[in-house]
Amino acid sequence: MNAPAPPAAETLRAALAGLLDGLPPRQASRAVERLIASYRGATPTDAPILRDRADVAAYAAYRMPATFEAVRSALEAFADAVPEWVPGGHLDVGGGTGAAAWAVAATWDGERPVTVLDWAEPALALGREIAAADPALRDVRWQRARIGAALTLESTDLVTVSYVLNELTAPDRTALVDAAAAAAQAVVIVEPGTPDGYARVIEARERLIAAGFHIAAPCPHSEACPIVPGTDWCHFSARVSRSSLHRQVKGGSLPYEDEKFSYVAAARFPVEPAPARVVRKPQIRKGQVLLDLCETDPALNRTTVTKRHGDLYKAARDADWGDAWPPAP
Repeated sequence: MNAPAPPAAETLRAALAGLLDGLPPRQASRAVERLIASYRGATPTDAPILRDRADVAAYAAYRMPATFEAVRSALEAFADAVPEWVPGGHLDVGGGTGAAAWAVAATWDGERPVTVLDWAEPALALGREIAAADPALRDVRWQRARIGAALTLESTDLVTVSYVLNELTAPDRTALVDAAAAAAQAVVIVEPGTPDGYARVIEARERLIAAGFHIAAPCPHSEACPIVPGTDWCHFSARVSRSSLHRQVKGGSLPYEDEKFSYVAAARFPVEPAPARVVRKPQIRKGQVLLDLCETDPALNRTTVTKRHGDLYKAARDADWGDAWPPAP
């Protein structure tokens, strides 16, 4: 899942570069630290977390690249499972400054009607401003809406819900997933790659299956997850280039960081999920590669690929956490 960043990622970074001009570094850092505390909190809020331009600018510069890379990784896995399908329309629920809209545009060529719903007007305003950098996003509709049980969604091909469920109460989460399932032909949900984030994804996955959806990714099946609750959680990683704000807030020296995320991608129409999915970082040893796989059975198994396997061994050495296995011919 750590393929070279597409041009959209470079365009997005360039668009974000000037957001913090005129905002004192200390104020930006304080805003980011408060936002991190809010997003990691376990208590849902009934008010927008992003309150003003300073909050939104700090959030976009700090979090938007990571959200983009996580959603893009999930969408790429989904696109591999539906190779002949291209969304004719996209609705992003709780989309804030539009990271998922950028990720969809990076995954499928062409223009389509796009609507971003969020309850924070400053986020929508900044999203509109940033989107002007990409011609494919200049006609996006930015609409204010209260994300919760009362939300009504228009019919569309694709609904994305990224880093939103953690902000909602359990009844609102259920209502939102059900509304997405009723409105869309395909639904992609992304949450933080934590045990709690995985639990929310599994809850959503079960509701999508009950609504008649087929799981396209990351799972190679639509059966129950083989992970025993409380023993582990399914999550993946996307590499993100660190901005100066990242380094300022975190004090890190590396030019990148890894965004951990959990996701589910499902569709009402037939899908071709991977035969198996690499669910841990491959362990490369002398003459062999150990791959932890989620398989169609459904089951979690470890397979060892050695030099005796020829080309498959070369592929295993190049395999990454989150990849389909075996690789397509």
